[in-house]
Amino acid sequence: MVLQRGFTLIEMIVVIVITGIIAGMVAIFIQAPVQGYIDSSRRAELTDIADTALRRMARDVRLAVPNSVRTAACPGPCFEFVLTKAGGRYRNDLPVDPLLFDGADTTFDILHAPGGTAIAAGDFIVIGSSQSDGSVVYGRSGLRAVSSYADPLVTLSAGLANALQMPTHRFDVVDSAVTYGCVGAETDASGNGIGTLRRYSGYWDFTTDATVFTPPAGGVVLADKVGACTISYDPAETRFGLLTVQLTLTEAGESVTLHHQMHVNNIP
Repeated sequence: MVLQRGFTLIEMIVVIVITGIIAGMVAIFIQAPVQGYIDSSRRAELTDIADTALRRMARDVRLAVPNSVRTAACPGPCFEFVLTKAGGRYRNDLPVDPLLFDGADTTFDILHAPGGTAIAAGDFIVIGSSQSDGSVVYGRSGLRAVSSYADPLVTLSAGLANALQMPTHRFDVVDSAVTYGCVGAETDASGNGIGTLRRYSGYWDFTTDATVFTPPAGGVVLADKVGACTISYDPAETRFGLLTVQLTLTEAGESVTLHHQMHVNNIP
């Protein structure tokens, strides 16, 4: 006859207590690395969101009409500029049709790279944007509609004044006015950023003056969790301006701050 014995209640309690002690010690040792990994992942995600938004911003600014960058009183920090979609050079000498800055001439031939220039009737072009306040663009003194285009001849809706003639003989085909702005940038009681970075476009049709900035509505959200945001622009000189954006994203008390400076080409 084989005798069978099991664990006594005391032995089971001892095993449970020892197991609990070991589990508690293990939890203490792995808590810090696990929390560190979670914090690191959160910071990486916030950094990626901010970096992607700032890169998009910098890519747009590189295509801005010279001297069209301006800051204004939005619901939060913001800046506005006019985005270009193409550009070229106008002829200024005979025997081809040159552009005469006499206020009356409305036709000119263009020089363009192989493949042509993306310009069509109904587009708007800017010539001579040399004023740092953007008045040539927003006041429309250098902004003209394209009445017709038959390569290489461009016909404008009206002539241009002599003051708009530039040694570069360049024109820009505009796309749309664009505004980047931070809305509601602050942190709530839980340590989460509740603001957004937004991109606005398509709100100006170029047929009326826009010397007074009107904050657009809606916009596309490029970054959320914005806890703080500062935007400043220094025209510096007629050749290059300096746009500075500092963006802080916050989640669960964890923050990342990216400081980005963009050189703005203001040579018309």
